[in-house]
Amino acid sequence: MSPEIAFTRSVSLSSQITITLPDGSTLTADRGETVSGIIGKISPGLRKAALAAVLDGVPVDLSRTVEGDASLKAITFDLPEGKEVFWHSASHLMAQAVKRLFPDAKFAIGPAIENGFYYDIDMGASLTPEDLALIEEEMKKISAEDLEIRREEIGRTDAIKLFSDAGETYKVEMIGELKDGTVSIYRQGEFFDFCRGPHVPRTSYLKAFKLLSIAGAYWRGSEKNKMLQRIYGIAFPDRKLLAAHLEFLEEAKRRDHRRLGKELDLYSIHDETGAGLVLWHPKGACLKNSIEDFWRREHFKNGYDLVGTPHIGKSQLWETSGHLGFYTENMYSPMDIDGQPYYVKPMNCPFHIMIYMNKGWSYRELPLRWAELGTVYRYERSGVLHGLLRVRGFTQDDAHLFCRPDQMPDEIDRVLAFCLYMLRSFGFEDFKVYLATRPAEKSVGEESMWQEAIRALEASVKRAGIEYEVDEGGGAFYGPKIDIKIKDILNREWQCSTIQFDFNLPERFDLTYVDSDGKKHRPYMIHRALLGSLERFIGVLVEHYGGKFPVWLAPVQVMLINVSDEEADAVEKLRLRMIELGLRPEIDRRDETMGYRVRDAIAQKVPYIGVIGKKEVAENKVSVRKLGENKSETMNVDDLIKLITEDVRNKK
Repeated sequence: MSPEIAFTRSVSLSSQITITLPDGSTLTADRGETVSGIIGKISPGLRKAALAAVLDGVPVDLSRTVEGDASLKAITFDLPEGKEVFWHSASHLMAQAVKRLFPDAKFAIGPAIENGFYYDIDMGASLTPEDLALIEEEMKKISAEDLEIRREEIGRTDAIKLFSDAGETYKVEMIGELKDGTVSIYRQGEFFDFCRGPHVPRTSYLKAFKLLSIAGAYWRGSEKNKMLQRIYGIAFPDRKLLAAHLEFLEEAKRRDHRRLGKELDLYSIHDETGAGLVLWHPKGACLKNSIEDFWRREHFKNGYDLVGTPHIGKSQLWETSGHLGFYTENMYSPMDIDGQPYYVKPMNCPFHIMIYMNKGWSYRELPLRWAELGTVYRYERSGVLHGLLRVRGFTQDDAHLFCRPDQMPDEIDRVLAFCLYMLRSFGFEDFKVYLATRPAEKSVGEESMWQEAIRALEASVKRAGIEYEVDEGGGAFYGPKIDIKIKDILNREWQCSTIQFDFNLPERFDLTYVDSDGKKHRPYMIHRALLGSLERFIGVLVEHYGGKFPVWLAPVQVMLINVSDEEADAVEKLRLRMIELGLRPEIDRRDETMGYRVRDAIAQKVPYIGVIGKKEVAENKVSVRKLGENKSETMNVDDLIKLITEDVRNKK
């Protein structure tokens, strides 16, 4: 070797690169060093915690080598990206265990999801809970084997052959749809999977996991395709975190609105009446009416007028609105009435527009704020229906605002403040706000109008002093929006409120008002829902409170129990008096012991229990027990009424 060549190789091998960290600081590393090695230079502890990394904005494995100057961010489990990497790796671990135990299994998709992972599997045998335990044991063995998880990139044609030879028909179908010439494969021991990655470096990283349930899932979500078996699971870096999460799941199970809805006799859903169609029982209807009464009072206070619209409309209406073009997959098939096709409404907005078009409007009459508790019907696949949280028919607390451009900022501010007030009235204080921008496909309106509306929504959120995130491309086809998610007592997020601009309907229906210049101008239109679907909102309330509703919402605010038949008349008179005062009492007249009836009232989560015997009748008193307390207190009847009335007034 010549001295010149040796010198060149020496310079190349010793050359340094600059790594820029998230805080803007830099460090030097050897060219060709692994991501893991570079993270170790930052901190040995960070290297131990790292699962993957982001290199120049691209998620990569820790084994990736760095060949030039780059930005680098370690991905740990406490980051959303870290959980995704960890849970996706756990889905591969589970798939490998399944393949060992059931060699005929074929795999579809196995992604990380919001809370854990799943894998859809096609196999001859129907899995049982006992099988999940066996799969878990095999996963533990694979974890203990400490297999290296390594990435390979192969040609698309070679990948199709690889998976075809393995009988993985679903993978072959997915790879065949790719446009890229190369495909990334991840291997761990004898197992391999088609995957974008990244993944944890070794199977030993995955020690604490639990397989939770088995469900059915159609391939690609279509009922026309084969039903697969879906295994759900969860995984954490250590067993303490897993134990805490399993306890969370148990608490969520105790609060499940479907179980509590049955126990508290709130609602039911029957195959005979139709999946996703809710039947409200007396107590559930009482809860729903309490919410609706409060909703109406507050809307009148906030300058709204209430309107009412029918459940069906001619196809011409939905053609003009654009729903048949943009939303038809969520609408039900039309019915024939007098030779004309009619659709059940998926939304209320076209009807509100028809009310607007019933007369001409002056700029002096704007803004108009029209609200409706309107029942709408939207098609949902049977597989996604979920109690009250995902239904096919629901009541939307809808409103539409028509205003001049100069009124628009104030109107958005008013709606946002009103929305937060309503949510706080139901006990929610923790919010997550998203500003959703123009979708890449299926949108209408000039770009300048979109930008103006986005700026207006963003300015309103900033004026309110609310932290927010931008949801790129998450807007409706007709305009940008603000989405507000609430966090319940278990820190779960629920989508409820939305404030949406609309460029589509004012143009399609040629809405106008006469301005001060005597000319016709186009009004701005704002859609908004504060609570969203009342069915969904009530489902969230049930789980948030675990069925122990605050007094102002409780279907039964006080259960009155007479010790013997001699007190029956006195108890009935008290019940009627409370009803006249606007309270919601109930009497338990069953031929059961007093103790049994008290225990049942506690099980029904009634806020107050009032027991009346001979002594209480003689002294005009009642023995009161409050839900959650073990002792009873004797008080005057008037004091009990005052106590409940104050709870209602203060929304306790």
